[in-house]
Amino acid sequence: MTRVLENLKPEKVMYYFEEISRIPRGSGNEKAISDYMVAFAKSLNLDVKQDEANNIYIKKPATKGYENAPTVILQGHLDMVCEKNKDTNHDFLTEGIKLVVDGDFIRADGTTLGADNGIAIAYQMAVLADDTIEHPAIEALMTTAEETGMDGVANLHPEYLEGTVLLNLDTDIEGEFLVSCAGGAKAHVDLPVSYEATPAESALFNVNIKGLTGGHSGADIHQERANANVLVGRVLDRVRQTMPIRLATFVGGSKDNVITREAEASFYVPVDKKSEVESILQTMEQAFKTEYEKQDPELKMFTHVETEAKACITEGQTQQIIDLLMTLPHGIMAYSMQIPGLVESSLNIGVVQLEQDAMHIVLAVRSSVPTKKENIIRKIERVSANIGAKCTVAGDYPAWVYAPNSRIRELATQVFEQKYDKKPEIKAIHAGLECGFLLEKMPGVDMIAFGPNAYDIHSPEERASISSMERVFEFLLDLLKEMKNY
Repeated sequence: MTRVLENLKPEKVMYYFEEISRIPRGSGNEKAISDYMVAFAKSLNLDVKQDEANNIYIKKPATKGYENAPTVILQGHLDMVCEKNKDTNHDFLTEGIKLVVDGDFIRADGTTLGADNGIAIAYQMAVLADDTIEHPAIEALMTTAEETGMDGVANLHPEYLEGTVLLNLDTDIEGEFLVSCAGGAKAHVDLPVSYEATPAESALFNVNIKGLTGGHSGADIHQERANANVLVGRVLDRVRQTMPIRLATFVGGSKDNVITREAEASFYVPVDKKSEVESILQTMEQAFKTEYEKQDPELKMFTHVETEAKACITEGQTQQIIDLLMTLPHGIMAYSMQIPGLVESSLNIGVVQLEQDAMHIVLAVRSSVPTKKENIIRKIERVSANIGAKCTVAGDYPAWVYAPNSRIRELATQVFEQKYDKKPEIKAIHAGLECGFLLEKMPGVDMIAFGPNAYDIHSPEERASISSMERVFEFLLDLLKEMKNY
């Protein structure tokens, strides 16, 4: 079997990253990768547990001289975001990721890579499989469904763990130690719809916005990148200002935590308004390109008149949907007053789907202040109710509150300075990490989060730096080694 990552260092990390990349592991489809980890642990004669959520707990005893050091939990998640370009033929349920080495980067062929959080899993496996490493007792915690609401860690069995120090390996900027993160939730907005026959003397327009940069709805929201769902909503709003409009289709996004890169809608207008609509669409495309020239240089809006008739919803329901898209809050809501430049609260309209009986919208809500998160959700509920839609909230997860005193943060800083000859950046992030749940379930655990450089996660442009993966793994080993007299 040809190995794409053969001869890259660190060899064990690259070997295991390629191994797990062969196994489909999208969120909700983790049974195979979870079973693989059970078999992996048993092959090393290590104690392993698998719970009903397919979370994995693997224990490796301390090496000689480290018996009195605290047990360290290495933590990452097994699942990955499954996104692909529209012209990419790939079945995430049955096919592994096709890896490509491109200079200093590992990327995938037209899909997300799964560096988030496959690198953490590969790090854990490399530590567990290597008997030459000096370390305290290790507990490898591999969770599931992180990308779709953190259901795995929400159903964690803390009684399976003894560790008092936790190293979360789910970050993507080398040289940063994360010490706090936002909490969040999913808001599902549903508006009932009913379909009717094609209106007489009408033209069916199709609008497809694509080529957007996209990205993570937490880590990248401060980039002010365009959201295709929002832009299509603006197009529909502009058209309805001068003529009747009836929506036939709307498909935008598949993940609430991804800034939507592509969205498409088709709608009916009076046939004598065709030229006016064409003019409006040209004007809107130019406006979008001007607004997002820097953030989304590849933005394109494709339009055409469809010839095959489609059923459509009523004009009144179309108005309600456009009202929702125009009034639901989106983007940055507030910046932190304590940490300059940190987004405190935000939303992302990640999914918009016109289905058989309802318009379904999913928003990712984030805030590092619990009461502000509740207030944003309340706003969504009121906007929805006023328009005739229903809002339900799911996947609520807690924030990771900053700990003023942390021994592991101090030690990690010392080890980092020795290796890199500079200080690490101690940061809080707007994205959600499982650390909030972990702290809630294991009060008093001392934790930090770090990882190697990865870029454009949650998008098909996702890539990981090979040299950074090596440096950060060496740092992890150095940190474990220095815990002898912790």
